[in-house]
Amino acid sequence: MRGRDKTLVTGWFSFLHGEATAGDVLALRRVEEVLRGAGLPYDVVWSPGFRADALHFADLDPAAYSRLVFVCGPAHGPQVEELHQRFAHCVRVAVGVSVVDPGSPAVTGFHRVLARDAAGAVPTPDLAARAPALPARPVVGVILTHGQHEYGGQRRHEEVAAGLTGWLAGKDCARLELETRLDAHDWRLCGTPAQLEAVLARLDLVVTDRLHGLVLALRAGTPALAVDPVAGGAKVTAQARACGWPALVAAERLTEGVLEHWWDWCLTDGREEAGRIGAGFRSAEPVADAADALVAALGTRPAG
Repeated sequence: MRGRDKTLVTGWFSFLHGEATAGDVLALRRVEEVLRGAGLPYDVVWSPGFRADALHFADLDPAAYSRLVFVCGPAHGPQVEELHQRFAHCVRVAVGVSVVDPGSPAVTGFHRVLARDAAGAVPTPDLAARAPALPARPVVGVILTHGQHEYGGQRRHEEVAAGLTGWLAGKDCARLELETRLDAHDWRLCGTPAQLEAVLARLDLVVTDRLHGLVLALRAGTPALAVDPVAGGAKVTAQARACGWPALVAAERLTEGVLEHWWDWCLTDGREEAGRIGAGFRSAEPVADAADALVAALGTRPAG
């Protein structure tokens, strides 16, 4: 492809010390949609810190391009100014950007600035708003513990947490780290059980190695992929058995194949099963728990 025919698309997602935000990447998708619709060939340059296997500034020949499009974010700073120097032979256009200082070399270096906001100008919707529709992805709550030292040498908590989080990092899902610990003063934590249950009820799946991560998910009707972090099985295994919940993985069997099997089940048949178990907790004839025997136990006379 001759240089005069090709466009390089860049933005803050392209710089080594920039950042790739969801909004910036969706803005990029909107620009790609427009370029494809116009039949204009283009390349996208990415930060090696975000996409190691993609095209990077260090890899490309500026002479291969005749146009440069800078997408989203502020048109400001030395990284943007360097683009004007390196691609001085290109027609340079900024699109969907914020103009903080219209006199800055980062701004004046562009031949055209199609701003989303600038002093004295009518703002336009951010490019991310009209980006192509995205496929739905499961929303997964992750509830892990690094404590429970009472299990001593049977603890496999660190190995389980590392295995689960490493595996989850490769799953195409929205991950939400949650805590069962309540705190009325820390805004990052729920202050009441009702607040946590409201979150759990809106999830597609919970991945947990905690007893209450399992129980509260099922109570909310949300399937739980539960891992017992204690060698030989302990309270998580016992609770899964008590609830009749099958998606349980032993610490010794924490493999990708086993996790994938229960992941698929939880997101299909598991949803109905979790709803059935959760409804059973609230039914007129629930399964007995320890509190059913409490009154009788309180009437016990001490020996002697």
